[in-house]
Amino acid sequence: MQAITYPERGRVSRTALPDPTPGPGEVLVRVMASGICHTDLEILHGNYGADAFPVIPGHEFAGIVGGLGAGVTGLAEGDRVVVDPNLGCGACPACARGWAHLCTALGAYGVTRPGGFADLCVVRAAAVHPIGDMPFAMAALAEPMGCVLNGIDAVDPQVTETALIFGAGAIGLLMAIALRTRGIDRIALVDLDAARLELARGFGFEALAAGSAVLEDRRQAIDFVADATGVPEVAGTLTRYIANGGRGLYFGVCPQPARIEIAPFEMFRRQITLAGTHSLNHNIPQALQAMSDFGPDIAGLVSHRLDLDGVARIMAEGAPKGSLKIQARWA
Repeated sequence: MQAITYPERGRVSRTALPDPTPGPGEVLVRVMASGICHTDLEILHGNYGADAFPVIPGHEFAGIVGGLGAGVTGLAEGDRVVVDPNLGCGACPACARGWAHLCTALGAYGVTRPGGFADLCVVRAAAVHPIGDMPFAMAALAEPMGCVLNGIDAVDPQVTETALIFGAGAIGLLMAIALRTRGIDRIALVDLDAARLELARGFGFEALAAGSAVLEDRRQAIDFVADATGVPEVAGTLTRYIANGGRGLYFGVCPQPARIEIAPFEMFRRQITLAGTHSLNHNIPQALQAMSDFGPDIAGLVSHRLDLDGVARIMAEGAPKGSLKIQARWA
């Protein structure tokens, strides 16, 4: 098979590897779409936990079941599926609470085990979820949508009427879409990029230019404010816009050494709740439902569909200006 690999820190390779074979309790997935995540680039440069080189990256992928290991039931060759990449140990306190994403020994396909930037990938049978006739490019958005839903659940959107999201890239837009499917209509996205703001408007959201007077009029007026940029200078401004009794979410991946200032008295006096969330937590089915509820227009978040050579080049050189979700495609 052909695959993208990280042979070592900082190096990307497109190479031929032997076809994998599913073991007991595993299935072989013939990958049809696999998306690049910011995390993939952090892994490449050794900024995401323990090194796992060499590894095949890719944890946002969908495909077709191409083989079954011994003991697998409920699946058949030809089934169209998406993969939940997280691998909890099943024994630590977090796993006992059902929080696989916070496992003390968390692994994941594409991070600690071979992932989806390959023609074929072997995964646990329990990790695959049926997608019916959903297009593969759309289904491959289920993993980031699952992450977004996990984040929203941490801040109780049931008490939210207004939302403000910093970052109108693919993740910010997915968060806005998820909020819309939860019945929240007054959603605005903030960005520096005029093209991304225009795209946000095309999805039916309000779009505000960073630093604009309209944005500044929202100070202490928003129920739910989220950072989807991973820029510490942006993350440090969330409380500026959160209404009394409101909530803030740190969702973007800031550099590990970054620090921001929080005023404890303000948190106390204005009863602000701040949360951070990591990854997804057994919620691929809910992600698929949310995407189905929103409809096929969600596929507009995929700006580039490339072959493995094109994806490897972007991993090594950086994404094109204005790009959103970039996926490898096989069909």
